[in-house]
Amino acid sequence: MDVHHDLIELCTFNAAYADAIDGDALESWPGFFTERCHYRITHVENHREGLPAGIVYADSRAMLEDRVAALREANIYERHRYRHLLGMPWITGYGQAAIEARTPFMVARIMATGPTELFATGAYHDRFVREGGRLLLAERVAVCDSTVTDTLLALPL
Repeated sequence: MDVHHDLIELCTFNAAYADAIDGDALESWPGFFTERCHYRITHVENHREGLPAGIVYADSRAMLEDRVAALREANIYERHRYRHLLGMPWITGYGQAAIEARTPFMVARIMATGPTELFATGAYHDRFVREGGRLLLAERVAVCDSTVTDTLLALPL
């Protein structure tokens, strides 16, 4: 295991992940996850208390695909897009089967009407695995710093 190589690979992975969301390529977003994955958006107090509740929760790639389909076809929300600014991943666990990392994020929301605002800050708590030579997320918990959640949380973080 080469920690430096893995760190660069995590940075590249996170850049591609954010670009898929920011570039409105949402159909490719579930492909960053394993088939049986865990994706959740929560806030820091719930995370600190170990509470499993999340603002968004999915436990499979199929659930993520359903979420994208609902965003495209069923949900009604004010048009907007995101711009992610990601920090350097901090590798917190390193094993044969997985790499655990925490990556800080800031997400700006750009409304179709023009205004841009800081929408969310926090950190991804991740568990990465390799499948077929590819790095994939087995788990991503987006832990938001604020306990107040905007009702317009439509897109994934």
